[in-house]
Parts: sequence; C-alpha cells; structure tokens
Amino acid sequence: MHDFQPYPIDVLEINPFTKLSNEWAALVTEADGKVNAMTVSWGGIGVLWGKNTCTIYVRDSRYTKELLDKSDTFSLCFFGEGKKHSTLQYLGKASGRNENKIAAAGLEVNHAKDIAFLDTSNFVFLCKKLSATKINEEDFIDPDLKENFYSGKEEGNFHTMYIGEIVEVLAR
Repeated sequence: MHDFQPYPIDVLEINPFTKLSNEWAALVTEADGKVNAMTVSWGGIGVLWGKNTCTIYVRDSRYTKELLDKSDTFSLCFFGEGKKHSTLQYLGKASGRNENKIAAAGLEVNHAKDIAFLDTSNFVFLCKKLSATKINEEDFIDPDLKENFYSGKEEGNFHTMYIGEIVEVLAR
C-alpha cells in the first residue's frame, strides 16, 4: 500500500472547471462488504452549508449508485492525465454487478477514516454524504437537456445528485 498524507484543503489549488471534466475521477463507495468504483466526469467543488463540498452525479442504472445509497461515505480518486484513457475508461465501461472490476483493473482498495479509496490514485477527496437529490424529467427547464442526455438508450436513466462534505484530502 502507498503512503498517503493529509493535504491541507486551504492551500488546494485546482481548477474546479477542469479537474473532473478533463482528468476524470473514480467514485468509490462501500456497503454490505462490497467496494465498487465508477468513472465520473460531471461534478463540482465548492462550499455549501458552510462546508467544503463536492457534488457528483450518478445514473440510476449504475451498480455504484446501489452501494452509494446504502453508504454514508464515498471518495473521489484522481490519477492524473495519464490514467484517463486506460484505468478510468475501464471503470466507466465494466459493471461491478458482473465482476470485481477493481481487481480486474489491477487496482487495490485502501481505507482512511473508514472510507474506501483506490490506493493507486495520487490525490483523494474523502467525503461524507450530505444529500442525495434525484433529478426528474419535470425538473428540466431547458428541454434540450433531456433530449441530449436522456434519450435513446439513456431514456429515463436520470441522475441522482450527491453532495458530500470533503472531510479530508489525501495526496501521495
């Protein structure tokens, strides 16, 4: 296992518009003795309710959502640009329902503050879940959003928005 050190959040310098959208991250959660990870590229980082938070979006169909709904915690694991087109693409395509995709990707699970994260990442947000809000069809003000993101094979496969308090940032 790698050695991770706490990273002071007050000196964190990242671009919140590109950290997730360009680099992507692995969302990791654990429930019922099972750990699963999936790729995320939609989300945000900021302050809400007087807490440092991150926001992520998970489709109804994802196995990770089943575990996340049962868990109070999750992590966002960043690997850097080089892993985007290998590890994270695999985690986004394979289903944890059908296989142990973490092991199949050659990754190992670590824990800090009883929160699961991927040991091969280089930067981690450990999060406590604060809120889960289902996005429904009637919530869209811009009708193009439903057409562009929830039609065809994704018809009715809406997202749930999760807001988590960043309880610690780790780096190695």
